[in-house]
Amino acid sequence: MRIASLQPSVTATLKGLGALSSLVACTGHCRDLYPEVMQYSPAIIEDAWSAKAAEILAAKPELVIAASPYRAESLAEILKSGVRVLALAPHSLNDIYTDIRTLAALVDRTSAGEHIVHGIMEEISQTQEQTRNFIAQRVYCEEWGKPLIASQLWVAELVRAAGGVVIGEPGMQMTAEAVADADPEVVLVAWCGAGDRVPLDKLAERPGWSKMRAVRDGRIYCVSDQFFNTPAHTLSGGLRIIRWAMYPDRYWRPEGVRALGEPIPAEVVFG
Repeated sequence: MRIASLQPSVTATLKGLGALSSLVACTGHCRDLYPEVMQYSPAIIEDAWSAKAAEILAAKPELVIAASPYRAESLAEILKSGVRVLALAPHSLNDIYTDIRTLAALVDRTSAGEHIVHGIMEEISQTQEQTRNFIAQRVYCEEWGKPLIASQLWVAELVRAAGGVVIGEPGMQMTAEAVADADPEVVLVAWCGAGDRVPLDKLAERPGWSKMRAVRDGRIYCVSDQFFNTPAHTLSGGLRIIRWAMYPDRYWRPEGVRALGEPIPAEVVFG
């Protein structure tokens, strides 16, 4: 099947299933996160937020797979292409498991899909058991900074799996003052599309944040996009970051996290 992927979560899942060769088109974000996809020479097209019918048609896919977030205009462009569309909109970990299984069936990788889902569930179960008697910590996870938006439900589920108390309503807007009043012990920030570029020092200067425990203890972290904002098996990496951030004396530091006071990598300096 010739597939056009309009979100990195779709491409990540196809990679995990060993089915990147099915891609005839993907987004620039997909290429940046998973450069190995370029060995199959897919067309680079706009994502589900800014899709263009002409680009989709030029790639001649048999199926377009899109995932939230969407805009009405982009959905209209996708439908205008006339190609069959699978539109995903996961909210929870269970939704993500369903999407992985659906994509696995589409590319005839059912067993691989079950293996991936089982792997995520097993790591969550092990983390719950390991942290069962640890002292609970308050954790604020942020998806966007202007306005402040708390991370999605699946991130909150991972925090709870590691024994944390979630600050804020998942996916909803917050204020800097409300976060400060909740006084989280850990802050994890993964702005959509920002990669390693979140300026943590500027976040620490938000109103009231200088008195927050997380700021006083230097426990504010930038998390690479794919570990929080990509609803795929890559969330296992997000779980490892969460549990390390909460219990640094009990877990090895994983990849994909930068702490307050550590420099932004030179190749991705913010702004």
